[in-house]
Amino acid sequence: MSWRDAMCGEVRPGDVGRRLALAGWVDGRRDHGGLVFVDLRDRSGLCQLVLNPERAPDAATAGHAVRNEFVLRAEGELVRRAPEAVNPNIPTGEVELQVDALEIISRAPPLPFQLDEEGVDETLRLRYRWLDLRRPRMQRNIGIRAQMVGAIRRVMDEAGFLDIQTPILFKPTPEGARDFVVPSRLHKGRFFALPQSPQILKQLLVISGFDRYYQIAICFRDEDMRADRVQEITQLDVELAFPDQEFLFGLMERMVTTVWRECIGVEVPAPFERMSHVEALARFGSDKPDLRFDLEIQEATEVTRGSQFGVFGKAPAVRFLIVPRAFSRSELAGLEERAKELGAKGLAYLVVDEAGEVRSPIAKFLAEPELEAFRAEPGSTVLFGAGDPAVVARVLGALRLQLGRELGLVDEEAWRPLWITDFPLFDWDEEEERWGAVHHPFTRPAAGDEGLVGSDPGAARAHAYDLVMNGIEIGGGSFRIHEPELQAGVFDVLRLTADEQRAKFGFLLDALGMGAPPHGGIAFGIERMLMALLGEANLRDVIAFPKNQAGIDPMSGAPTEVTEDQLGELGIRVAKPN
Repeated sequence: MSWRDAMCGEVRPGDVGRRLALAGWVDGRRDHGGLVFVDLRDRSGLCQLVLNPERAPDAATAGHAVRNEFVLRAEGELVRRAPEAVNPNIPTGEVELQVDALEIISRAPPLPFQLDEEGVDETLRLRYRWLDLRRPRMQRNIGIRAQMVGAIRRVMDEAGFLDIQTPILFKPTPEGARDFVVPSRLHKGRFFALPQSPQILKQLLVISGFDRYYQIAICFRDEDMRADRVQEITQLDVELAFPDQEFLFGLMERMVTTVWRECIGVEVPAPFERMSHVEALARFGSDKPDLRFDLEIQEATEVTRGSQFGVFGKAPAVRFLIVPRAFSRSELAGLEERAKELGAKGLAYLVVDEAGEVRSPIAKFLAEPELEAFRAEPGSTVLFGAGDPAVVARVLGALRLQLGRELGLVDEEAWRPLWITDFPLFDWDEEEERWGAVHHPFTRPAAGDEGLVGSDPGAARAHAYDLVMNGIEIGGGSFRIHEPELQAGVFDVLRLTADEQRAKFGFLLDALGMGAPPHGGIAFGIERMLMALLGEANLRDVIAFPKNQAGIDPMSGAPTEVTEDQLGELGIRVAKPN
C-alpha cells in the first residue's frame, strides 16, 4: 500500500479532480454534527479533509473519534472549496479533500501541552521534545538548518574544498574550555577527549597536502550553559594552505550571502564592512558590535584631563553616549544599578530637558570646553563611563545595546555583517598572573609583530578575524603558526615547559618541522548562524535534541549512572558527592 500520493501542504488547484491518499497528523478538528472537518498536517503544511456522512458514512463516523495528533490516512477526491470557504492564509486554502476512506493509524492521549500554546516551560518542552518538534516554528528552524548546511556544502565543494572527517575520540589538549573525557576499556586509567574543535587535526590535514579542507564538525565543550552556549555544537570548519585573506573573506562572504538568499530570501550586500578590534571597542564597547543603530560611544579622555570633576580628571579613560531621551531620576537609578553590575563604580550623566536646560549633579564641576564637547540636543541624556578602558568599554557597550532595544533604535529589517580584525594575540589573566591566548595558542602573530611575542606579548597583534552579524559572532578564525620555533615561543609565553610542549603537542611540533606550508582558516558556528538568520534568542531552539541549562536531557534523563560492572571494566571508581 502507498501511504500517500502527495504531501499535505503540496496540493494546489491544479490537482483538482485527482484521487489522492494523504497521511499525517491531526492539527485540528471541527465537528459540525454531520460534517467533520480535519486539518491534516505534515512537514510540508496543512490540507483540509471533509468527512461527509452522505458521501462516506464510515469515514464520517471514524472522523468523530479523531483528536489532535492522531495519525491518519485519508483517501478521496481533491475539490475546490466554495468561494466563501477559501482560506487565503495557507497555500492549500483553495482546495480540500473529500474523503471516501479514513484510517486511524495511531492514537494520541491528552497532550502535556498544545502545539499552538505559547509560554510552555522549556523543561516540559524538552521532556516531550518529539511533540515540541512538531510545532511550526521548530519545523521551520530544523528545516532551514538542513537547507543552510546544504547551501554551505555546495559553496565549499564548488570552491575545491574536500569534506574530510576527523576523529571524535582524540587527545586532550588545552583549547580554552574543559574537555569531555572518555575512559578507555582497553587501556585502563587512560582517557580520550571529545574534540573542542578539530583545530590541530585540520592543521595536520593541510600539512599532509590536503590544501583545502572543510567539515561540518560536531564539537564538545564542558562549560556552563547559556542562551547562546551549549555543550555540543556544530561548526563549519575550514582550513587552507597558502592562505590569502582576501580570498578567504570573499569565499566566506559568498557562503553567507548564499545562505541568507536561499534560506530566507534576503540579499545581504557584499563585500562586508571591516573594523579593527581597537576601533570596535572604542566606538561600540564590544568586539561584536550591532551596527543596526547609530548610538556610538564618543571619546572624552583628553577633553577631561585636569577636570575639576575628579572622577574624570584622574580616570585613564573617559567616554560617553548621547542617548535621544531625557531620562527621569528613577530611570537613571536603574541604569546606574546596571552599570554597577557590569563593574562600574557609578554612572555620571547630563540630562538635557526639552527646553535645553542641563540637569546634573556634576554640571557645576565641568568647565565650558567640557560642556561644549558633551553638548546634546534637547530631550537627550549624556551617559559617562570613567575608569579602566576595558571596564568603560564593557559598561557603555552593554548600556548601548540595552538602550538600543528599549528605545526602539534597532532597525529590525537590516542585516549588517562586519569583519573584526587585528585582535590582540595575548591577554593577561589577573588571577593566574600569566598570559593567555585570546583565540588559541596556534594563532599567528600579525605580520611584523613576531618579534613582540617574546619581548612585549601585550603589544602583539594576532592575524585573527571574526565575522559578526547584527551583534552575533557567527564565525572566527586566524592564520596559523607554521614554524616550530615560533610555535614553541608562543608556548613559552603561555608558560608551557618544554616537557609539557612535547607531552601535549609533540606530534604537532614534529609535523611543523617536516615541511609545513603557511596555512589558516575559519570556523562558523552553525547554531549561531541560525540564531542570527532566524532571529532566535535561544540556541536550544535551533537544535533538534539539546540539553537544558543544567546540561541534562529531560527527555532521556541523560546523564545517567552506569553499573558497577561497567565501571569495573573501565577501571573506574566513582567518588560519591557529599
